[in-house]
Amino acid sequence: MFFFLFLLFSFSTLSLSHPFSPLDNYLLDCGSTAPLTTAATSSLSADHRLFSGDLARTPNSPFHSPSLRASVSLRNDAQFAIRLMVLVLFLAWVFVWVVAPTDTYKQIWLPQLKAKINSSYFGKQGATLLLFTVPILFIAVLGSIYLHIAKKYNYFKIERSKNGKKCEGVFIGKRPMLVRGPLGIVSGTELALLFMFIVLLVWSFSNYLNNSFAKISQKSAAEDGEKVWQKKLDKSALMLGKVGNICLAMLFFPVTRGSSLLPLVGLKSESCIKYHIWLGNMLMTIFTAHGLCYIIYWAVTNQLSKMLEWKKTGISNVAGELTLLIGLLMWLTTFPRIRRKAFELFFYTHHLYILFIVLFIFHVGISYACIMLPGFYLFLVDRYLRFLQSRQQARLVSARVLPCEAVELNFSKTHGLTYNPTSIVFINIPSISKLQWHPFTVTSNSNLEPEILSVVIKSEGAWSQKLYQMLSVPSAIDHLNVHVEGPYGPVSTDYLRHETLVMISGGSGITPFVSIIRELIYLNITLRYRTPKLTLICAFKNTSCLSMLDMILPCYGINGDISSLQLQIEAYITREEDHKQNNNSIPLQSIWFKPNQKDSPISTILGPNSWVWVGAIISSSFIIFIILIGMINHYYIFPVDHNTNKIFSYPLKSSINMLVICVSIAMGASAAVLWNKKQNVKEAKKVQNMEGSSPSVERELESLPNQILANATNVHYGGRPDLRRLLLELKGSNAGVLVSGPKEMRQEVAAVCSSNLAENLHFESFSFNW
Repeated sequence: MFFFLFLLFSFSTLSLSHPFSPLDNYLLDCGSTAPLTTAATSSLSADHRLFSGDLARTPNSPFHSPSLRASVSLRNDAQFAIRLMVLVLFLAWVFVWVVAPTDTYKQIWLPQLKAKINSSYFGKQGATLLLFTVPILFIAVLGSIYLHIAKKYNYFKIERSKNGKKCEGVFIGKRPMLVRGPLGIVSGTELALLFMFIVLLVWSFSNYLNNSFAKISQKSAAEDGEKVWQKKLDKSALMLGKVGNICLAMLFFPVTRGSSLLPLVGLKSESCIKYHIWLGNMLMTIFTAHGLCYIIYWAVTNQLSKMLEWKKTGISNVAGELTLLIGLLMWLTTFPRIRRKAFELFFYTHHLYILFIVLFIFHVGISYACIMLPGFYLFLVDRYLRFLQSRQQARLVSARVLPCEAVELNFSKTHGLTYNPTSIVFINIPSISKLQWHPFTVTSNSNLEPEILSVVIKSEGAWSQKLYQMLSVPSAIDHLNVHVEGPYGPVSTDYLRHETLVMISGGSGITPFVSIIRELIYLNITLRYRTPKLTLICAFKNTSCLSMLDMILPCYGINGDISSLQLQIEAYITREEDHKQNNNSIPLQSIWFKPNQKDSPISTILGPNSWVWVGAIISSSFIIFIILIGMINHYYIFPVDHNTNKIFSYPLKSSINMLVICVSIAMGASAAVLWNKKQNVKEAKKVQNMEGSSPSVERELESLPNQILANATNVHYGGRPDLRRLLLELKGSNAGVLVSGPKEMRQEVAAVCSSNLAENLHFESFSFNW
């Protein structure tokens, strides 16, 4: 499924106009509006000022110079060349998967390739690495370069046509096609891609079976002392395993949070979780059938003793059975009812994936497992980088305890750490649980608040309830050890392409919209962009939850006037008939934490050029792996085995390869992190002693939202919003509808947006399934 998303991206990006994209036309030839003032641009970096659209419109703008046009053209040429190479590599990789089940591939092409590259350094493993691993890793490196260019030159990704009207842009269709069902909310594009992936599975299975059954006859079965149907059952079990491996090869791509492949196709890590779920369900269904077929086959042929076989060379049945049992245990805890009621059980059992992968490689051998290596490899790179970042202790500056049993945590961050709206971070508090990491939406804006990163945590589960109790007691703690991973989020946003933005939230689902509103506030008051008309429709259980609206404005205030921001808030209190003061609620209170020498501001572990470093880590670590494993094969394995794969121990060879992979990734990633750590330390020194400004900030923290925000808010009691009526009444040809909240709310909004009466509505759902 994932590679079909890649295919769609490749064709769509290559169809973009060349040499100038809509953004370039906007920067170079836009009509004039109010230019930026000197004060507004003075706080921006050189790159920000250079690529600000309003600055580009001034008469003496450098954007009208031939040198800049040449620079933009060169950048477009580079991106076009990268897209072309990605397309060629990807199509070649897909072609290999399509032809792999055929006799032509197995009997002609693969033997010829092995004969050419078979050597004492890589043996038969070399062909698998070349066909299945190298293309994807090379695409990941090219993607890192592409994203670095996009980040550097397209900081404000605002697409408009030359006449100033907001254009649609090129994007993967998000219009819902299925709203209710086991797949969740699914767009037409996702449905088509899922169908194509299933077709690939069916094609592979049918080809494997046809080619295998063609070699089975009464005579051949009798020679083995079996009946024809028993022989066919044996082959069917084997082919089910091969088809399941296709799902396993794709399984880790959607959950590689820092991968360059996801943003390259316009996807966010949290929105890809459903693809991981789909693939996992298909994988375990096929693997379970694979295991059951073999057990039945062994039982009817009186070979149950084979269940205890762990051969020195060849397939290890014991390792395969243990892999299946571990997979079934993980699969069982993923069912929604079990996951909701026993999340910790799901969380801890899912860490068995490490043992699952190790035993799977023991089961099939490292040479065959290299077919699945790209997903494993990129996931390991990402996981190791996350591990290094999570070792740092983040500096928690302050917290706000809200009457609605929620807390806002404000962390110190470096200026170099930037992120887009709807980004998430993973937080670990050892005093609550040393192992649990929980994802939360970042509500702050890295432009409005260059030194602060904020999250809002609603007291809903056991972990968050313990945190709320720790901070809400009168004798609150003065220091809290916190570890942070992230942030992870979209590479770019396209909210400005809409005339109107309608944001619909339920409960704590308002948090991603806080980050979006703050981004639009920044664009409106600092860069003087004309932002879309904003309507926030939020549903809360009781009046105390209205304090969540206090989070819309930054806790450290705004230097500017937001009166030009077209914002309307419609708040619905569903369990109260009228406004009444809740005397039992805790008033909003602020907590300041003492600094600790071990604490450090949250920073990007690979510096401002993180995508370049990700590409460097992938390429350098894989080169190290190739060199080390080549030497080990040449001087240790080949003298024993001579590329026969019949003498040297499979488990030992697999263990050596897994160890070398881990060592190679650790070497490449550690070197990159240490190189960037010096710069992060220098920047951290600039943001150390914040205690001096605490009193004035505290006064700001305790203030209510300004009068403009209060006047823009209407509160309705005693019912839920009539979402169908509100959405169908929207005027204009281009309205973005964003929804974040309970499943029923998201389904209701998706149903409205998918109807023929809502052609002007563009649906997007925020469902955080981490």
